[in-house]
Amino acid sequence: MLIRQLQVQGLRRLVDVDLCPGPGFNLITGDNGSGKTSLLEAMHLMAHGRSFRARIRDGLVRTGESALQVFLEWEQPGQPGRRAGLRHSGSAWEARLDGSPVGQLGELFEALAVITFEPGSHALIDGSSEIRRRYLDWGLFHVERSDAGGDFLSLWRRHARAHKQRNALLRKGRAEGQLDAWEHELALAGEAITLQREAYVTRLQPHVDALLADILPAAGAANLSLQPGWRRQDFGLADALLLARERDLAQGHTTVGPHRADLKLEFRDLPGRDGLSRGQTKLAALVLLLAQASHLATHAGHWPVLQLDDLASELDRHHQRRVLQVLAASNAQVFVTGTDPIPAMDSLAGLHAMFHVEHGVIRPLAG
Repeated sequence: MLIRQLQVQGLRRLVDVDLCPGPGFNLITGDNGSGKTSLLEAMHLMAHGRSFRARIRDGLVRTGESALQVFLEWEQPGQPGRRAGLRHSGSAWEARLDGSPVGQLGELFEALAVITFEPGSHALIDGSSEIRRRYLDWGLFHVERSDAGGDFLSLWRRHARAHKQRNALLRKGRAEGQLDAWEHELALAGEAITLQREAYVTRLQPHVDALLADILPAAGAANLSLQPGWRRQDFGLADALLLARERDLAQGHTTVGPHRADLKLEFRDLPGRDGLSRGQTKLAALVLLLAQASHLATHAGHWPVLQLDDLASELDRHHQRRVLQVLAASNAQVFVTGTDPIPAMDSLAGLHAMFHVEHGVIRPLAG
């Protein structure tokens, strides 16, 4: 996947941006607060529907502007050029994909794949289970577009609706017949989602193994597994929901199911996630993100766009060099930000374009 043009208006400090990045590495430098990270936010927003730094209403729309707008043109092997635009006011959005209105933002997420490593990415390891579920489900949006049990996005929406309806009934009190119906629907969609998540984790494992050797060799080996959100080894989700009904009525929400699932990552030669150093936690998160990118490349035939925000402050020079070498071998389009040029990129001369951001204005630099 190769982004050919990025236009941004009304996003944080950025003055109207019209950027034509190159293939391979794109290095974006600038002082702290200059707006370089906002460029990555724009692309992340198009692919995930959220900023990796904050909610849209928390300062993402530039002061004095009614909305932010992002426009992208990109290419991917075997397909004609694509384009998408998103306008978001903080409370409402509208989007177009290849010239047609978008009814669900999920259409954008499926079309455009962007993976971002940034200062908050350590939460993929030491943060809440919701972050790891979001990681799994974003990957599945891109690889499970059709399946005997239903494409993942449709299953996810079906499960979300049933989950919402069951919670509403639980808050109202007993409604046995309605609860039975929604629990049946919740169990069917939830079991299918869990099977797809388990299969996805299994397919991620070899990609994690390969990347550990280059990025975190001290780990020795790793094991990925899914904790499904209920005691699945003992009974199915329908039984789990029935057994939990009295407790759920008392608490007013559903306490078992795929919405409580978690991804477990264990290392042979390192302690559990609570015992990892800050640096090891960042590297473990990076391994998971790049494993997802590598798996997507295997499935789709091309790498997603990769973004590394403030790389020099997140990784030491030794690990910067290792990571950049891995990415150079992938031929992915990569965006890297930093306050200064990154010494580890010297060996990649000729493979990257350079840009500088100052007071929200971005300009290309001679390579």
